Amino acid sequence: MFPVNGLAKLDSMEPLSENAAPVDLATLEEIRQVKYRYLRCVDLKLWDELAAVFTPDATVDYGTQVYGKPLKLDGRDAIIGFLRKNLGPTMITVHRAGQPEITVDGDSAEGIWSFEDTVIATEFKVVITGAAFYRDRYQRGEDGRWRIAHTGYVRTYEAMMSLDDLPSFRITAQLGEPRDEKTDRADTVVQ
Repeated sequence: MFPVNGLAKLDSMEPLSENAAPVDLATLEEIRQVKYRYLRCVDLKLWDELAAVFTPDATVDYGTQVYGKPLKLDGRDAIIGFLRKNLGPTMITVHRAGQPEITVDGDSAEGIWSFEDTVIATEFKVVITGAAFYRDRYQRGEDGRWRIAHTGYVRTYEAMMSLDDLPSFRITAQLGEPRDEKTDRADTVVQ
């Protein structure tokens, strides 16, 4: 057991008191692993594995303005369905999260994560980059595994640029793309 000092509360961003309840480091690591698995599965488009990180009634609130308003989804099936439909092979994504501030209360937990992402939408010839702070809720299931009950973020910034502005842009490797045997590259020019 390890006392958690200096972590922020989700609602106030003020440090927890010195008298905060002790937290098992293994629990914190299990919660970190769930978040990292979520990010990896999105980037590698492992939709069935991604489904396993959510509770059945999970919700998301993505603060991107790409759709003209924040994106809110209810239920694991709706979340996975949306991601499967909209993050297909023409959408290259890289998500990074770190600096977790996690508080645990029995079988529930909350977390704040610093987050950066890049999306290359080859079909639309656009690159989106941004940063945010995720605010998550986690629930430990009857099987003892932690899952995401809610995840969402509000952007600190989001920027877009056209690949037409970068005439020399080439994708030299891409997940799932065949490689040229002579050069060992997936030399793709975005048309």
